[in-house]
Amino acid sequence: MSKAHNFKKQNYYSLKKEALATGVPFSDPLFPADNVSLFYSGNSSRLPGRVVWKRPKELCPTPRLFVDGITSCDVVQGSLGNCWFIAACSSLAQEKEAWHKVIPDYREQEQCFTNPHCYTGIFKIRFWQFGDWIEVVIDDRLPTVNGQLIYTHSHQKNEFWGPLLEKAYAKLMGSYEALEGGNLSDALVDFTGGISEQINLQKGMYTSDLDKQKKLFKTMMAEIEKHSLMCCAINAQNKEEMETRTSFGLVKGHAYGITAVKSVYIGDTGLISLFTGREKIFMVRLRNPWGGHEWTGPFSDGWCYSSSKLTKLLSSSPEWSKISESERQRIGLTFEEDGEFWMPFEDFCTHFTDLSMCLLVNTSWFSFSKSWHEMSLYGRWTTGVKGSKYDNAGGCISNEETFLRNPQYRFDITGEMDSIMIYLLQKDKRNMKKDNIKNCTIGFSILKVESNRKYKVHKIQNVIENSDYIRTRGVFKRLTLHRGRYVVIPTTFNPGEENEFLLRIFTGKDANVKTL
Repeated sequence: MSKAHNFKKQNYYSLKKEALATGVPFSDPLFPADNVSLFYSGNSSRLPGRVVWKRPKELCPTPRLFVDGITSCDVVQGSLGNCWFIAACSSLAQEKEAWHKVIPDYREQEQCFTNPHCYTGIFKIRFWQFGDWIEVVIDDRLPTVNGQLIYTHSHQKNEFWGPLLEKAYAKLMGSYEALEGGNLSDALVDFTGGISEQINLQKGMYTSDLDKQKKLFKTMMAEIEKHSLMCCAINAQNKEEMETRTSFGLVKGHAYGITAVKSVYIGDTGLISLFTGREKIFMVRLRNPWGGHEWTGPFSDGWCYSSSKLTKLLSSSPEWSKISESERQRIGLTFEEDGEFWMPFEDFCTHFTDLSMCLLVNTSWFSFSKSWHEMSLYGRWTTGVKGSKYDNAGGCISNEETFLRNPQYRFDITGEMDSIMIYLLQKDKRNMKKDNIKNCTIGFSILKVESNRKYKVHKIQNVIENSDYIRTRGVFKRLTLHRGRYVVIPTTFNPGEENEFLLRIFTGKDANVKTL
């Protein structure tokens, strides 16, 4: 892991040393314990009472960073609308190497609670931002009402890694309110530095095409074995549908973490006739950040939402009783009201609409798994004097007169054919929400050009691929190309929009990537 940069020049060790020397716990002047850290809009009407900031040792006698390790069920969403972030935390908890990067030196940081002589009230959390790891320093004062945490909390009253991680992310983004509403994939990328692939299950015909389902399941199983993180959601068509429940207990407009992908043996059970003679069925395990409201269809674990409260049914779904005890133990089946549940993959593709996979791309050539060449290119769309090099915010390919003014990057496919992944990121503007500034709608086009081309393309030709254009932080495309030279042109959708961008190109062989 490359060295992390200090956020706003705050050095964790210097501040910790000062707190130890003075005996005064750290209080962060850059993210103070008042409403300016909670709200950029000044709207506190949704809170149930007066906010008092408390340190963990004021909330319980034996606070800990972790209780019995870290699990996907540790974090529960509070009164903040950041289920996308909490679902990503559930996925993060599944991968030890990933959360060791996000919460570095965790044993040393744990001593802040376990050793009274080491208590300084200061913690450090790391996030990947626009190509770099950023270390965010926070104090441990947390917002409470009536002595209870109002935002993220744990099932274990004395466990605080979740609330502290949320506070660091809120500081990075400007306030807790800045975390209201967001994209699953953004948090996954910020936790890992990976690349986000987003799949629309309905548009991709995964709801009805069994062959596509099988291929997707194998991809998900392979990626989760590579420690990639995954989340999913059901799209809400309008505001009225937000957070409404389906007839099977799932919540619309709400993010779920995917915590396991398994095939389950049913060859010697009575279930084989229900699954067209298959000896194995595909299953996924999900988690609701609310800690409840689980799937009530086939293979549910017995919890349902009825009469405005969470209720335990008499028993779990009858399908489980036909699965052998050894098979249930192998996949880690539990029947608890923890928001975590299993469902058949076919039902998953039918009931969910959006899947986000954060791919941890292997670029190590000392690995047995497939490795990739990566090239990262930084650029900027600007609106300078017409005809100058600063006049390069030309918009998408529909804007024929200005499109080719955009930055252009060439790469080569030297073998007969090669797999390629392209990930375009724009500089995130979430921390500008208070000024009503939003991310641009972005995408890119790929052109095939002459094998000896050295300079920018000045005539639109041989367009091989156009990505989707989305108002999101990142756009991803995976494709296979034949031998030749290509040019990728990253753009905003409309001409004249300015922002910085990072273009990441992954190829199986060195692609000789150059800026034109």
